[in-house]
Amino acid sequence: MGCEIVTVSCDTHFVHLAWQRDEKELANVKFHMGADRDGSLAKQFGVYNGGFALRGTYLINPEGKLMNAEVNFLNLGRNIDEILRKFKANLYLGKNPKEGCPAKWKDEGDKTLKPGPEMVGRVHEALKG
Repeated sequence: MGCEIVTVSCDTHFVHLAWQRDEKELANVKFHMGADRDGSLAKQFGVYNGGFALRGTYLINPEGKLMNAEVNFLNLGRNIDEILRKFKANLYLGKNPKEGCPAKWKDEGDKTLKPGPEMVGRVHEALKG
């Protein structure tokens, strides 16, 4: 889909290798895994929390503009289907900036909204119509 995926944690690259070798959920990972040992990147993104980093997910466009940010505490996993939905929505909105993708939007062709004063208090009706 034309994106680059990079994961970063405060663990070492050796820990990443162990996770990839031993954790079956990561067995087929093909993206880069970066080590942020001093937490400097985690601090920049505001997820550093006393020696460890919260689970942050960021979608950044090619111009370096933050398009989406989500931060979960350590005991809440991330949902790749939801991340992919947000990625697709941002691609779509990049081509259709006057539209809005509602929470249940999944793919091109799904119902979008036209944000504006007339939409306030009428989102439910617009989605049903």
